[in-house]
Amino acid sequence: MNQSQDMSQSRVTERVAEQVPQGVSEEVLRLLRCPVCGNRIEEVTEGLVCSGCRKAFPRIRGVVRFVDQQHYTGSFGFQWLKHDKTQLDDAAANRSEIDFTYKTGLTREDLEGKLILDVGCGMGRYAEVVSRWGARVVGIDLSAAVEAAARNLEGYPATIFQADVFSLPFAEQSFDYIYSLGVLHHTPDCEAAFKKLPRLVKPGGGIAIWLYSAYNKWYRMSDVYRRVTRRTPPKVLHSLCYATIPLYGMHKIARKVPLVGKPISTAVRFLVPMSFNEDPQWRVLDTFDWYSPWYQSKHTYEEVFRWFEDCGMGDLHVAGVPVSVRGRRPAANGIRVAETSASEVPSCAE
Repeated sequence: MNQSQDMSQSRVTERVAEQVPQGVSEEVLRLLRCPVCGNRIEEVTEGLVCSGCRKAFPRIRGVVRFVDQQHYTGSFGFQWLKHDKTQLDDAAANRSEIDFTYKTGLTREDLEGKLILDVGCGMGRYAEVVSRWGARVVGIDLSAAVEAAARNLEGYPATIFQADVFSLPFAEQSFDYIYSLGVLHHTPDCEAAFKKLPRLVKPGGGIAIWLYSAYNKWYRMSDVYRRVTRRTPPKVLHSLCYATIPLYGMHKIARKVPLVGKPISTAVRFLVPMSFNEDPQWRVLDTFDWYSPWYQSKHTYEEVFRWFEDCGMGDLHVAGVPVSVRGRRPAANGIRVAETSASEVPSCAE
């Protein structure tokens, strides 16, 4: 599953000609810290470099890389470079904007003028929404999808980095808000990944996440198939997912057959879980997204509430779809934020 991208410091110079010169804003540069030693980071011609240990972070194809490979996220790099425009909003549809609000409960008024961290930005669908709302966005992703995100967000107040959630290159208390939608459950340890985030939120700031639900059981058969599909070459699996186009039509026809149609359709849907999005390209993408990831955990509200509380976050709310939770860090002056009385966020137990 690993798809390496050679980032060795010895090749930084020879790749400068391939890079798109695009500096990091002064605001974002002030927030950056070396994920190796924790020192401040400086901008150089080739990308960024640590002011302490001198570790270099090259800019390749317009994106600064804090990691040297995709690790377990190769399938996401494939899918978002393949479907780099599929889920972007346009003049004809604003499905990603609706989806963002449904999964976070956040509105333009909540985020306008704020500095936001998008953890697992993919090809930038939600970062585009939030940027359009007037926020300044920093997006990170472990996969090569950052290249699509950088292209899609050109001209927006957004900065994209390739980085690992377990080793984020930011100073504490950097962001007004952090969101991560449909991403953390694809890491080796979802809870540990979440607990890397609260220290990066400013006092009074918040975090919103959406994770796969452990309450629904329709996915049981897909978990069996995933033992094979996650090891299948992405190109092969993606081609197989085009079977969802005729299968969708068969389901719609079968459900119209009196008496036996709906039971048969339901049984087949259980045996072969797939996306039922009306848009064929979204259907292929969503089905591939379900079967391809190396890691895919499911969660309950009870456990996610505990994660927020472990990190001293309160004012917990759920949004429109399980499992979506948002919470707030207590204000620095010690004033309570909803039910949370601590004046500081404790270190999260990992």
